[in-house]
Amino acid sequence: MKRLRLVPDETFWDFFSRSKIWLGISGFAVVLALISFFVQGLNYGIDFKGGTTIRTESAQAVDVGAYRGALATLGLQDVIITEVFDPTFDADQNVAMVRIGAEDEQNAVSAERLAEAEAALQEVAPDIKFVSVESVGPKVSGELIRTAILAVTLAIGAVLVYIWLRFEWQFALGAVLALVHDVALTIGIFSELQIKFDLSIIAALLTIVGYSLNDTVVVFDRVRENLIKYKSKPLREVLNLSINETMSRTIMTSLTTLLALFALLALGGDVIRGFVFAMTWGIFVGTYSSIFVASAILLRTGVKRDWSKTDDAAGTQFGDGNV
Repeated sequence: MKRLRLVPDETFWDFFSRSKIWLGISGFAVVLALISFFVQGLNYGIDFKGGTTIRTESAQAVDVGAYRGALATLGLQDVIITEVFDPTFDADQNVAMVRIGAEDEQNAVSAERLAEAEAALQEVAPDIKFVSVESVGPKVSGELIRTAILAVTLAIGAVLVYIWLRFEWQFALGAVLALVHDVALTIGIFSELQIKFDLSIIAALLTIVGYSLNDTVVVFDRVRENLIKYKSKPLREVLNLSINETMSRTIMTSLTTLLALFALLALGGDVIRGFVFAMTWGIFVGTYSSIFVASAILLRTGVKRDWSKTDDAAGTQFGDGNV
């Protein structure tokens, strides 16, 4: 029985025949993403704009759909309902967290709106108890935004150092610019479509950074092997050969990941939909950037040709003017 092959064992695609066009498209897309971010901004969720969290307990099972339906009639700003599971809970202890976004220019949900929300929930579960009510103001939300930016920046900075130490600075530059490309386009699509942006999206961004880096390192590792094997072959041919040799792995990894994400997108519900969308988008742009951004930049910066030597005599070769 023949195995299913989405990509032939040997491919001879030229990924650099239009590399200037691909880099131009990528640069233009990043500029558009930044314009959208600075002009339109992001649709921040409760984590970043503040709000109120109500912890509820009830003897009857938590019906998230019924809770959401009861609160939908109140016209609240932003509502997230999650059921809390804990093995230490009693059999009749059903806990839920109801998070309500603050009204515009308000530090928290007003007492009147909270009373309306509690009354609506009591109609669904008459025995419901409101164990605690906590509010997060804009000051704390601002700190979360700064922390999120710092987390993504440190992740990209760590990648720069790691690739630089493992390979050479040219590889590090290509990898980091590819990551910046991926993060910028992900933020841009969220800004343009005004999809809710909360802490789960920050987690998705960090995951995208890791996925894209892994894809890029696989290609770069093969490039280094082929640079040792083919010392006299032009750099462009070595890069093309390396990408073609890893293409099957790249496509299969992306497809298997996308299959899981599509299942989550269809069945996961509203709570994780933003996260899954960010991950799905990140898989596409991450796969694209590892081939058409990172490798193209590597071709233009040049690399050490003889990796059996550790000194400057190993030589450097740059891409020619036809790429």
